[in-house]
This record gives sequence, C-alpha cells and structure tokens, in this order.
Amino acid sequence: MSREYTHKEEVTRLSDLKAYTPKLFGIPTGVEGLDELFYKIEIVDGKPIKKSLGGYPYLGIINITGIADTGKSLMAEQFAVKQASMGYRVLFVTVETPREFLVQSLQSRASAMAISLDKVEDNLFIIDAASRTKLREDPDALLDTMAYAIKEYDIKSVVIDSITGLYEAKEVMARSIVRKFYNFLKKWHQTGLLVSQKRSASEELTAEAAGGYGVAHIVDGTIVLYKKLVMSKYDMNLFNIPIGSVVRLMRIDGCRVTGHDTRTYVFEITDTGLVKILSPLEDFIKGRGK
Repeated sequence: MSREYTHKEEVTRLSDLKAYTPKLFGIPTGVEGLDELFYKIEIVDGKPIKKSLGGYPYLGIINITGIADTGKSLMAEQFAVKQASMGYRVLFVTVETPREFLVQSLQSRASAMAISLDKVEDNLFIIDAASRTKLREDPDALLDTMAYAIKEYDIKSVVIDSITGLYEAKEVMARSIVRKFYNFLKKWHQTGLLVSQKRSASEELTAEAAGGYGVAHIVDGTIVLYKKLVMSKYDMNLFNIPIGSVVRLMRIDGCRVTGHDTRTYVFEITDTGLVKILSPLEDFIKGRGK
C-alpha cells in the first residue's frame, strides 16, 4: 500500500535547514589571478566586509564557456591538476578527447604548473565518454558510472569536458540534460566544472548561446572566455598592439552562490599552455597607452 502524499512534506521551515547548509569557502582554481575574483561578505563590527573567497565556491557548479580555442579545457585541466596535487580526488569525465590523449594533456598541465606527476596521478580518475558511445549518448548510464566512481573512490570534485557533447545531436534537450547533471552533482556534494562550447560568437562576453538555450540559468555561475582578433585601426589604437594580434578576454557572467568581480579581464595563454589572468581590461588599455 503506497504512503499517502501530503503537501506538508513539500514545505520546510528555514530554521530546519540551517544544519544542512554547507559552509562557504573557496576551492583553488589552479588559474593564476582567478581565485581572488570570487569573494564573500562577512560582518565585522557591524559592518559588511568583502573578503576574498580564494577560489570557486565550495559545492558550486561552474560553467566555463566560449567559442573554440579560448582556453576552456586548459582551465578545467588546471583545476583538476591543482586539486589532485592538494590530495583531493577529482573525477574527469572526458566527452571530447579519448583518455590516453587527455592523459598527455594533463601531464603537460602538471609540468607547466611545476607540480610533480606523483602528486597527481593517484588522485585523478577518468571516465572516457569520448570513446564509449553508450556513456556519451545515454545520460543515465553515464550518471550511474559517475555515482560508482564518486562512492568507490571518495571523489570531491567533478569536471565534465564538455557537457555540450552530451546533447550535440539533441540540443532541444540541453536544459533537461544539464539540469539532470546539475542535480546529480548537488546530490553527491561535488564541486563541479562544466565546459560548454558556444555555438556562435554573438554577444561574445555573455553566456548567450552557451551550449544550448538557457543552460547558464541552471548552473551556479558562468565564466565566459573570448578571443578578439585585432583587425581594425580602432582596435589597434585601443589596445596598442599590431593588427592581427589576439586579445583574450574573460568575465564572470554571474554567480548566485557568492560574490564576484563583474569587470572584464584580460588573460593570456602562456607558452607553456596555462591560462593566466592578467588585469582588468580598463587597466590593460591604460597601461598599453603609456
């Protein structure tokens, strides 16, 4: 006999939830200059004080989006390597790159970050949905595999690169699929990074067209990456760099979990393949004009 449903079950008093509310602190991103762009507000002597969070918000689900070749996967790999080097176990779900090639990339990232591979390899776990069609095309099969890994290996953070690859032939289902993975990561108390590919370059520094209509509204926060090719005299004079050069821009396009810097930042991809945040765009332009 089924239990009788009551509306009372669906209503919870705020005071009853306090014991289940997670603490707010930062999870180091592995990207130089990014940790400081998230902050929290604390009351000191009766006044609100802004304090650096020190990374992505704990248990937050962050979407990193942009057009091709903007550094999305590099940021995801830097996070995975950084967390693994600190002794925290990370699950990396690769949807685009077969695992043996992902390993090469992770090794390169660790070397560039001056992190010994010995500190990383036992704490990084990979699910290869790029090579396994069943995992890539059946969300429930992939979620079951992720649940096994999280439980079996005490995973603390999950990276999915890319979430877009899980619905590339069925974009109409983008929101429902992303919500399913979002709810899963919340249920399993994971800090998560979801990489998504923008399908257009319109509104470059917003989450518009970020891997499906309205996906950015589901996740806790979105980081938008963009590369601007300098092809006009105006841009050449504005940035004070030659025509044909590339300016890389980054903006945190909202985060409902914690406070964040809202300015547009200039970043670079170093010769060793690391994303590095440089300065606010306004400061970069002033500095170039000197």
